[in-house]
Amino acid sequence: MKMKYLKISKVEGPLIILEGVKDAAYDEMVEIEVEGQSPKKGKVVQINRDKVIIQVFEGTTGVSLNNARVSFAGKPLEISLSKEVLGRVFNGIGEPTDGAPLYLGKKYDIHGRPMNPVARFYPRNFIQTGISTIDGLTTLIRGQKLPIFSGDGLPHNELAAQIVRQAKITESQEDNFAVVFAAMGIKHGEAEFFRKSFQQSGVLKKVVMYANLADDPIIERITTPRCALTAAEYLAFEENMHVLVIMTNITSYCEALREISASREEVPSRKGYPGYLYSDLATLYERAGMMKGKKGSITQIPILTMPNDDITHPVPDLTGYITEGQIILSRDLYQRDIYPPVNVLPSLSRLMKDGIGEGYTREDHPDVANQVFSAYSRVQDIRSLAQVIGEEELSDTDKKYLEFGKQFERQFVKQGYDENRNLERTLDLMWELLKILPKSELNRVKPEYIDKYMEAKDGK
Repeated sequence: MKMKYLKISKVEGPLIILEGVKDAAYDEMVEIEVEGQSPKKGKVVQINRDKVIIQVFEGTTGVSLNNARVSFAGKPLEISLSKEVLGRVFNGIGEPTDGAPLYLGKKYDIHGRPMNPVARFYPRNFIQTGISTIDGLTTLIRGQKLPIFSGDGLPHNELAAQIVRQAKITESQEDNFAVVFAAMGIKHGEAEFFRKSFQQSGVLKKVVMYANLADDPIIERITTPRCALTAAEYLAFEENMHVLVIMTNITSYCEALREISASREEVPSRKGYPGYLYSDLATLYERAGMMKGKKGSITQIPILTMPNDDITHPVPDLTGYITEGQIILSRDLYQRDIYPPVNVLPSLSRLMKDGIGEGYTREDHPDVANQVFSAYSRVQDIRSLAQVIGEEELSDTDKKYLEFGKQFERQFVKQGYDENRNLERTLDLMWELLKILPKSELNRVKPEYIDKYMEAKDGK
């Protein structure tokens, strides 16, 4: 029998406090009936003996100590899932917002189940994004978690939309590929931008979108990525699909977590964030991967903005510990009209070395990537030297490196918002750029690759 509590002990901001509650559970869903209003949903966020603190999704406007009835559902938030979620748009708690009727499917707890480390399968195959700096130099591997570190005002939304439109796996498995997109704390205009971008490009049918808007309840922002990851787990491990999960903006999620923590009067840690921020982020990121005995996979690209472009800020700092590399966007490149403004040198993919080369991408990929990275790294040293002694005093070789750096940024890093480069084109472009340098400088590629991919193409 469901028990209703007729008297609230206290109302504080988005929280209501009940005393004398029996058998409540953490994260349990709650329904609040208020006179003259539609029922509100809430979630148990803290328990102290018989005292329970409930976070109300819709806020506590109109709720007083004596005009509300509170009943406990006896279970956490669950969402209905079936393969029909593909092509649909939902809010942060899994309710459809696209006007289409609600389907009936099996219900799943949004908190999922931890993936047993012993059952994990090491990722190998790559996902092509159509973006040269990612595919060529920070390759995304299926089952990996590879975040994008951005800053306020940088085009991370455009980059996210472009990845959703262009991401693909091998042609034979293309029909078995889906994208789950989770947006947290975005403006109405941004939500419409994402929806239209997916719709006009024709990829919406393979995308599941969960959107929490800036004026939606804070607690809903906490559930949005969990709803998205639960949908991804269903598609990957029950429908055997390869799923790419893109989550933006993780910083908005963490700020919501900080706000909720402050309202619960918890002891703050670095910059006011709760002390459990690391473990909370891990509950999201560690839901990526591949499992033995399962054909599907979950790959994550979390996107976060670094306040004041500070990479030591708690959000990017902790994210870097948990994930397997990072792609960093550069404000300097963006101001020079280079899109996408990926800063190649501090960016890396820790799983890249095991997912490229013969049998995965192309035999020359590891060598040419190392050579291009090494050359661009030297360009930075030469640019610094040129500022001291002047460009005219540089050696002929150094001047060629400067030309390489200029062309690398203008031809390789820079590409159109609608430009989708396949991996073959990306690797060929890297060889074209290496022609600028003297052959004696190409000490990281095998001579046979130079003959095959550089000189042989010239002969044609």
